[in-house]
Amino acid sequence: MPDDNFYMKQALAEAKEAYRQGEIPIGAVVVCRDRIIARSHNLTELLRDVTAHAEMQAITSAAEHLGGKYLNDCTLYVTVEPCVMCAGALGWSQISRIVYGAPDEKRGYSRFGPGALHPRTEVTSGIMAEECAELIQRFFGERRG
Repeated sequence: MPDDNFYMKQALAEAKEAYRQGEIPIGAVVVCRDRIIARSHNLTELLRDVTAHAEMQAITSAAEHLGGKYLNDCTLYVTVEPCVMCAGALGWSQISRIVYGAPDEKRGYSRFGPGALHPRTEVTSGIMAEECAELIQRFFGERRG
């Protein structure tokens, strides 16, 4: 049976696709009953929409797949810690579990909105953190350098 590393690799593949498209390289997948039901990456540049984060796209796609707004039997795998906006949406979705790779000290929910998630949501951090962080650091290094 696939494990957290397997699914994080799928999210990382989405982040790499975002990178190729010139988007901030964050990727996400939603898993329900050991099946990926949604895949996404940041689309803020393409859609010219500051809310088009990977997590927001994944929530919408997963809800559409399930035919309802609650993701309480699902796990979100995302390459970087969700921001407060995404954490709030994940809280409203009642997602069961969130697994993220790299922390986001500048904008992550754990610093700015630790109460945004649903009380029953389980969080696992640090899965493939180095690979996730390296991709985002390379992206911003190229933009600044």
